[in-house]
Order: sequence, then C-alpha cells, then structure tokens
Amino acid sequence: MNYEISMKKCIELARQAEGNVSPNPFVGCVVYDKKGNEISCGYHKKYGQNHAERDALLKLKNDVARGGTLVVNLEPCSHFGKTPPCADLIIERGLSKVVIGMRDVNPIVAGNGIRKLQEAGIEVIEGIFEDECKKLNEVFIKNMTLKKTFVAIKTATTLDGKVATSNGSSKWITSEKAREEVKVIRNRYDALMTSSSTVIADNPSMIHKCNIILDRELKTVNGYKIYENKRVIVFHDENIESPNFGAEFVKTPIINGKLDLEFVFNKLYEMKIMSVLIEAGGHLNGYALKYTDKIYHFIAPKILGDNNGRSCFDFRKAEDINISDTFRIECTEVFGPDILLTYYPIEV
Repeated sequence: MNYEISMKKCIELARQAEGNVSPNPFVGCVVYDKKGNEISCGYHKKYGQNHAERDALLKLKNDVARGGTLVVNLEPCSHFGKTPPCADLIIERGLSKVVIGMRDVNPIVAGNGIRKLQEAGIEVIEGIFEDECKKLNEVFIKNMTLKKTFVAIKTATTLDGKVATSNGSSKWITSEKAREEVKVIRNRYDALMTSSSTVIADNPSMIHKCNIILDRELKTVNGYKIYENKRVIVFHDENIESPNFGAEFVKTPIINGKLDLEFVFNKLYEMKIMSVLIEAGGHLNGYALKYTDKIYHFIAPKILGDNNGRSCFDFRKAEDINISDTFRIECTEVFGPDILLTYYPIEV
C-alpha cells in the first residue's frame, strides 16, 4: 500500500466539502482491508454531520475492516462533540493500523486520539504528506493556534499592477475562466469583505452567505445590491448611530481616520467568522496587508500604461525599495489567457 497515494486521496475527498464544514477542519478518510484492498472511503461533508472516519466506517459491516488500515489526513478525534469520538469507532471496528497526515492542533484532541489508539494496540504512523495536510487546513490551524480569523485577499490586475483606470473603469480585466475560478475561491471562505468605495463604484452583488462592508461614514445603506444578501455586517464609525434595518451594524474605533482593522478582525472571530476573503481596491488591500495570511493575485496579459491608474496595493509612499513587503509564491496556475499567483507573506 502506498501511503502517499492514499493520503492524496484523503485530501481530494476532504476538499469536496469546501464551504460547508467551518469551523471544523477538512478531513478525508480511506479504509483498506487486511489484504490492502480499498473497501471504503468518506469525508466530513458538513458541520455537525459525521466526521470522515465515521462516514467511511459506517458504510461497512462490523467485521469487514477488522485487521485493516485506516488512512486519514487529520488525527482522529477522541472526545464527544457533535458526534462521538472517531478513535472509539476505529478501536471498535478492529483496525490494526492508522496512518495520519498531521496531528490535530485542537487542544481538546492534540495527541489524545493517537494515544487512545496506541493504548488499544493499534499501530499509528504519522506525518504522511504532512505539509500538504497542513496547507489543506491552514484556516483551521490559525483559528485553533492563534484564536484569529484567517484573512485572504483576492485581486485582479494588468501586467503593470493596475486594478482600474484613473476614472475607475475595471470591467473586465480578466477572462471569464479566471472569473469562474474566483467563484470557487469565494466558496472556501466564511465571508467576503469589501469597502464602501467599491460598493459605491461597482454596486456589486457579491452573492455569498455573509458579506462584510467597511463603511466608516455609512455611505452605502441605501439602494445597493450587496444588502440583498442573506447576511450583511457593516463596520462603521463608533461615533455614528447604527441604522435599524436588516444588516448587522458594528460600531468601530477610528485610528488615523480609518476603521481599526485590528478591532474588525478580532470582532469577526468573536462572531465565529473563521475566514474572510477581501475583494476591494488598492487602499483597503494595502491597509489590510499586515493582517493578511494569503493572497490570490490574478494577472491579465494587458498593460494599461497609465501612471494615474489605480494600483492593487496602494497604501504608502516609498523612497527605498528595501521597505518592500516580501512574499513567498506558492503556486502559479493558468486560467484562459490569465495567470493566478497564490502567495503568502514571509514572516520576518
């Protein structure tokens, strides 16, 4: 049995639940009999439903998996939550070996699931495709270890880094294939965030389960399509009274004439919004950069050539190239004529 191939399948299974399991992690599972034949697989499909191990094992008759191997990308849980402990079911079904991608960072689990399996005489193999497993659950890891919301930015620019002309013309910089991929990316996040400037300029629908607007002066409260969404949260100046209609309004401290983003992201975590994708102009993108964990940067093969065009990160004047923020490019993908760079800030 090739554990790496099995773990890749676990990751692929787990990804099928994107947009449905928050605040839980993504987990996939494959089960083999004692001869090494795959006999079942499963994944955690939705928050509150069966975990991956339970999803896979409950498809089998009680004794079919006895003496076999279970492969899972995250350590099996050992506690009662929405569902009973997966470790207990693995022991009950008589598995002889469990292969794990990474330990659970949830302090309630954190090695306890492995310990319970080992005490029952089950062989545990750890660390298979560990980096890939951690990347899969990067949101969950930040939530659990730092108690903070995971923040990502999506931007789309020309080759010379422009998101719009000087008068705001921006539709469409990228191709339809790139815009379809944006929909896939959006689905991964609990909420989409934008600025009042973007709402006023583009009047976007931003159809999503939760939309967040940073609107210091409450300029957007009348007639904009974004308010037609299921849940809308508006952060505004704490010195302005909150309106009384369907959206959720949050009074926010002001620092240097801007909404305090530290407060905003802390409040979002308190509101159980575990991840947010920012889609806005250069000012908010730049202002949010210090809080950002990941960036999706679509680049169209176009050159605007307008020095007054709007840039994707516009937040300071610089006279020394050495003050640049630095990043690590994780991957490059092609969507039609456009490319997508996915990159992460380098921690200093």
